[in-house]
Amino acid sequence: MTADQGQSFEPGATIGILGGGQLGRMAALAAARLGYRVHVYCPDADSPASQVTARTTVAAYDDRAALEAFAEAVDVVSFEFENVPAATAEFLAERRPTRPAPHVLHTTQDRLREKDFLTSIQVPTTRYVAVTRAEELESAVRAIGRPCVLKSARFGYDGKGQVRIDGTTDLAEAWARMGADLGILEAYVDFTQEVSVIVARGVDGSCSAYPPVENKHRHHILDTTIAPARLPQPAAMKAEAMSRHVAEALGVVGLLAVEMFVTEAGEVLVNELAPRPHNSGHWTIDACVTSQFEQFVRAVCGLPLGSTEHHSDAVMKNLIGDEVNAWREILAEPGAKLHLYGKAEARPGRKMGHVTRLSPKS
Repeated sequence: MTADQGQSFEPGATIGILGGGQLGRMAALAAARLGYRVHVYCPDADSPASQVTARTTVAAYDDRAALEAFAEAVDVVSFEFENVPAATAEFLAERRPTRPAPHVLHTTQDRLREKDFLTSIQVPTTRYVAVTRAEELESAVRAIGRPCVLKSARFGYDGKGQVRIDGTTDLAEAWARMGADLGILEAYVDFTQEVSVIVARGVDGSCSAYPPVENKHRHHILDTTIAPARLPQPAAMKAEAMSRHVAEALGVVGLLAVEMFVTEAGEVLVNELAPRPHNSGHWTIDACVTSQFEQFVRAVCGLPLGSTEHHSDAVMKNLIGDEVNAWREILAEPGAKLHLYGKAEARPGRKMGHVTRLSPKS
């Protein structure tokens, strides 16, 4: 039983967001500009999102009493990261419209289910095989070939739970480093670019996509996004069309980020899905008519989707760890737009903020 009957919610309503990170923070700021309130549910006190919202519930995701009270206090529920327990999403979906729906979380929070889903709708991915225990890894590597990448099926992000296997890798050590009970082994993709497309899908099934962007990673963490991507037109069109197809087939209401590899031959392979605002969409705050965060609010609340037209080209640079200490120099730089996330401690690998540099649209 679901509480979602396709309702729309007018300004003044309260959006409940599961997760208190920077994505929730920027979504809450966009919601406030449209006249909505945001209530954050997060296990951590003084989270980035809670700093800009009037109300926060600090509780574990399996605290049924806290979830019940949270549901009573909000009109519609969404989330800013996909590793919310499925049982939590299902519990809330019985009480309030929850967008995207729990089945979207169920699919995208497990890499194996995600790849199986993509295969079922004829979306190309790299070759892969499930590895359910350490003893299966040797035969899986023989089937896929080296080099390949072993990933944990669940709870991986920013390169966590991933191990590259090349000609000299000890497989027992690789399994231990992966650190999970269920893995997925993927063929290595010799790509020329990593790109992503963010698609919004409304309650009425309408879809709107931002242009593909090019992503550059450092130590498995997104470092820089170039918007729009420097792609040949056929590859750009293919990436956008595939992303729309995935969002529609998955039945997303909200945002879906589709991360892809582009090969030398122009082949586009889907790597991962994220049913929420995405780091590679931060450039839209400063360079688009409608930011990804405003679009998120529009979609979740059942409003008309906004224009995804970009008025400027952009390069977004994450400020990771101590890089945030350059905030004063960035503020002094003409044309640089600084966004800080309110995190107290700059740790290695931690995203502390980002800066977007605009240039005339090409």
